[in-house]
Amino acid sequence: MSKTQQAAIDDMVAGLATEQSPDWSLRQRLALGCRILGMQGHGSGLSGQFTARGPEPETMWTLPYGLGFEQVKASDYMLVDRDLKVIEGKGMPNMANRFHIHVYRVRPDVQSIVHTHPPYSSALSMIGEPLKVSHMDTTMFYEDVAFLPTWPGVPFGDEEGEIISEAIGDKNAILLAHHGQLCVGPTVEAACIMGIFFEHAARIQLAAMAAGEIKEIDPELGRIAHDWRHKPEAMNVTFRYFARTILESQSDAVLT
Repeated sequence: MSKTQQAAIDDMVAGLATEQSPDWSLRQRLALGCRILGMQGHGSGLSGQFTARGPEPETMWTLPYGLGFEQVKASDYMLVDRDLKVIEGKGMPNMANRFHIHVYRVRPDVQSIVHTHPPYSSALSMIGEPLKVSHMDTTMFYEDVAFLPTWPGVPFGDEEGEIISEAIGDKNAILLAHHGQLCVGPTVEAACIMGIFFEHAARIQLAAMAAGEIKEIDPELGRIAHDWRHKPEAMNVTFRYFARTILESQSDAVLT
């Protein structure tokens, strides 16, 4: 990286760090993230999941089964244990959430997980093609996305959780064959933004494949762009942009 590039990144990070962040609680950020994903076409009925690590080991915040992303409020989130028994809140959790516990268990760096079945990620998962990163806007996945080439079935049991958590390894995203996408992050904001851009990456990859051969990007530049995209300041300011869109276009009841 040149001194000019590094100086520009440092200046950008310093500037973003001075911005005041809204005082949203964990559950409010999760609810906003759900609405954002719903707005971006990630709903797929009741298949989408957006969770966060709980306050105690082997616990997580999740939603009751039956709510779509577009309907979620902060108060809908409930705390469950590793067996998906409810500790706090009301409702029955989605049994397919079980594999999230396995990911949290093997990845102490992960604080939040997004798993969705949006159209382009799902289409890519059906043709046996891993996600290819060859565009600036999707470099957050450069050398940071795994591929599970087989489908272990609906992830209701521990076996599927073990397979998925092993397949993602130390990456922050994975394409699950015949299934969808999974993104993990150190924050709710990061997991949400990665989920959005995973679908964007799949969409432009399919368009590029239809038009011709995908060209590789320079590895060093790809890594520099990846690291910039993963700066907390970059993730947070992007999340706030989408959150403002939600709060301006929908009722602020999402925060209740």
